[in-house]
Amino acid sequence: MSIKLSGLIAATHTPFQADGQLNLAVVARQAEHLLGTGVKTVFIGGTTGESHSLAVEERLTLAQRWSEVAQGSELRVVVHVGSNCLADARTLAAHAQSLGVAAIAAFSPSYFKPKDVQTLVACCAEIAAAAPALPFYFYDIPSMTGVRLSMPAFLDLASATVPTLAGLKFTNPDLMAYQQCLHSQNGRFDVPWGSDETLLGALALGASGAVGSTYNFAAPLYHRVLAAFAQGDLAQARAEQYRSVQLVDLLDGYGFMGAAKTVMSFLGVEVGPARLPHSNLTSEQVVTLRVGLEQLGFFDWVRA
Repeated sequence: MSIKLSGLIAATHTPFQADGQLNLAVVARQAEHLLGTGVKTVFIGGTTGESHSLAVEERLTLAQRWSEVAQGSELRVVVHVGSNCLADARTLAAHAQSLGVAAIAAFSPSYFKPKDVQTLVACCAEIAAAAPALPFYFYDIPSMTGVRLSMPAFLDLASATVPTLAGLKFTNPDLMAYQQCLHSQNGRFDVPWGSDETLLGALALGASGAVGSTYNFAAPLYHRVLAAFAQGDLAQARAEQYRSVQLVDLLDGYGFMGAAKTVMSFLGVEVGPARLPHSNLTSEQVVTLRVGLEQLGFFDWVRA
């Protein structure tokens, strides 16, 4: 299946109430904010969406709400359906198809891990078959799943057995493999980049789309990276990209998920706390994070 995830795709947060329950009323505000910063595609229920901390019913409800909010707007919805339980993944995939979303994606089972590329392809084939009308992306993120298999080999094998295979969400620092994936079968596959702080390097190698968490709250910065690169202004592109590095480094110092959700609140999008096992910021840390962001110039960087 042919689809192109070009430009910035925000890997959205799952909004929670203070007690940790879903807060679906916030989804409309998330969508409004993203569209206001020029982001027109969302990737929901992935790593940033804390998928492994959500019950299946919660994931179904989350997808339903995003589908409702996006209806009639410019927003495209990609639903992450991966799970350690393939039956759950199939349920999520079939439901996503019933909603008429743009595509689905799944990362590898990560407790019992596939031992080789053939086994990984078999897992993906089962998931994709539950949504035969939707493009399917494999989500390669070995830092989280611990599954480190050849993605060029995956594309070669999966293309014969997963008819809806559209490409990869590539969150993997292996730039050699990334180039091989971009060139696989004469450039047949869509391979959006998944590491915000190294976007410029991927653009230099041929990336045309990127899925990331910081696009929720820093999209204008990355739009400038894209524009400067397109204009051949590498000095400006590098300067903007280094701002991303500084931002990610600051957030990592607090625990990225809790800090990122706090940044959303600073921008008027109250996505609530992160669920355990992620940590959240103390009231004192909220203050020092804001000071750190102001010292970087963050609030100037993200003016649309």
